[in-house]
Amino acid sequence: MLTNIRRFTKSWVALLFIIPMLVLAFVFVGMDDAFKSGGGNSVISVGDRRLDSQTFKLQFERAKGDFEQQSGQTISMEEVDRRGFVEQFLESTAQEEAFLAWAWRAGIRPGAELLAAQIRNFPAFFNQITGAFDPETYRARLAEAGLTQAIYETELRDQIIVQHYGAALYAGMRLPRAYGALVAAQGLEERDARWFEVTQAIAGTAPAPTDEQLQAFLDENADALRIPEFRRVTAVIFTPATVMDDVEVTEEQIVERFNFRREALSTPETRSFVTLTVRDREIAQRISQALRAGQSVEDVARANNVEPVTYDQRPQSSVIDRRVGTAAFALSADAISDPIEGDLGWSVIKMQSVTPGRAATLENVRAAIVQELQQEAARGRVFELVEAFEAARADGASLADAAERVGVRPISLPPFTSEGLLPNTQRLNAPDQIFSTAFAMSVDTESELVDAGNSQYFALRLEEVQPASLPPLAEVRPFLAEQWVARENARLLRARADELAARVRGGEDIAEVAASVGAPVVVRTGIIQNREAQESLGGGVLQAVFGQAPGQVFTAPRDQSRVAVGRVDAARAPDPQIAAVPAQQFRPRITGQVAEDMIATAQREAASSMSVRTNPERARRALNLPERRAAPASAQ
Repeated sequence: MLTNIRRFTKSWVALLFIIPMLVLAFVFVGMDDAFKSGGGNSVISVGDRRLDSQTFKLQFERAKGDFEQQSGQTISMEEVDRRGFVEQFLESTAQEEAFLAWAWRAGIRPGAELLAAQIRNFPAFFNQITGAFDPETYRARLAEAGLTQAIYETELRDQIIVQHYGAALYAGMRLPRAYGALVAAQGLEERDARWFEVTQAIAGTAPAPTDEQLQAFLDENADALRIPEFRRVTAVIFTPATVMDDVEVTEEQIVERFNFRREALSTPETRSFVTLTVRDREIAQRISQALRAGQSVEDVARANNVEPVTYDQRPQSSVIDRRVGTAAFALSADAISDPIEGDLGWSVIKMQSVTPGRAATLENVRAAIVQELQQEAARGRVFELVEAFEAARADGASLADAAERVGVRPISLPPFTSEGLLPNTQRLNAPDQIFSTAFAMSVDTESELVDAGNSQYFALRLEEVQPASLPPLAEVRPFLAEQWVARENARLLRARADELAARVRGGEDIAEVAASVGAPVVVRTGIIQNREAQESLGGGVLQAVFGQAPGQVFTAPRDQSRVAVGRVDAARAPDPQIAAVPAQQFRPRITGQVAEDMIATAQREAASSMSVRTNPERARRALNLPERRAAPASAQ
């Protein structure tokens, strides 16, 4: 539903702003911690919420990466800047922050129990061996994503706030039958139409272009045809993968690590049970007695207005209330507990099944332990090499000499753009920091050692800069000529179709106009908007037939070399008895669409009541974009 706040439906920004909610954290530090990083570094500030430069950059890069992954294409920061996407993203994010600040002030605040319950259900942080939640796995996942625990926790709270707000507005919404009837009438309406096709042969073809025309065409499309700037570097790279062959793991280390982690690697006992929690001990006692009398959990819960919580094959560590967890794992199968005073009230447990745990053996987990030890040793070896390399650089050694001292061979990377694209448009498999570092250097200079994350380090020497330029006309002549002819043919085709359509609009019979150019007339009656018509007529013709009133003339593309010229002869409403069933089927879909618009409007109105401050220049600096003169900090 956050998408509704930031709807930009006509560009890639619509995808860019669909930022998926990330995986969840397990320790809660409070919402303000993620945003209060000091007012001096805030890109967006509203109420108690502060979005700093680092977090804004992280959110933008994640959104940009999501778009590139979904679209299968890479968009450069130059293109992002040119099309104003940074400002649009800043505006939509500010509106979202304003709504969330309003919601928090209005008292829409997820409880710790709700947060914990969702976290315990998320498998991304589970140990692959034990199948249980693992803090080490959690920290590793955060490090891989380049995120902090505070950001995770804040995004989880924000997601729940928006979901619950939208659910409250949507609940019970039911549109009148007339809405479904309108959609059904439109969808089942029948139309009669006639048309003929104007082909490229009828319209004529363009001659071969002259050099002057091609040069003008090249200049017109300079932005699309310009070759970007490329840079070539020599790199010294330190990664665990490059030193993995040099590390050894002894049997003693394997046994020691196994003994240290034996309990964590073992499969814990799991249980399936249901809890009913109330605030009053007497009600809990009544619930316990009713369950022991044979009443079902559902009936008892309904009678006492309680929402049962089901734990399905869960270890004791996953039970939010520790006292309830202790009691549950002391019960026998099918037992019913007495009232238990827990952290959240008085609970009654109905045990369902018990699955014994299984102790880990060295044979079962040896491969995982060996891999873990190898990775640790490799990271340690990388750190040693990095220290030695930096010591050599501090002594005055050049990048190449320092690399030789520590036994690492410098690598000459092929030319790449600021986005990491090679001349063949493939992306260079290297950390993004290499590209940004290279494009901040001057020729024949050497960078400091850069930490690329995940125990990866590198240093660069910029060898060459190939400036951005337009390709010579001789080099792209065949391609340009083909594109120029295609453009001119399309222009001739459209002009001829418009000319013939004008004759029909002027009163000439469509059959006579078609005959004058030797084109047969297609006559179709009873056309309805369905998949069969879409496939047989084509989307252009179908849309044109239902986009005009009876008696009107249309033109519609068939493909690159054909345009249909036609006339809508008649339109007939569907039989009410036939339309009744689809009308009912359409109502839920329309309700959802109307609810989305209503939720988006309500969110915008809520956000408008908050005082929001944005700093566009700080946002641009966070993304390493040049400043714009007329872009002072703004108040909204």
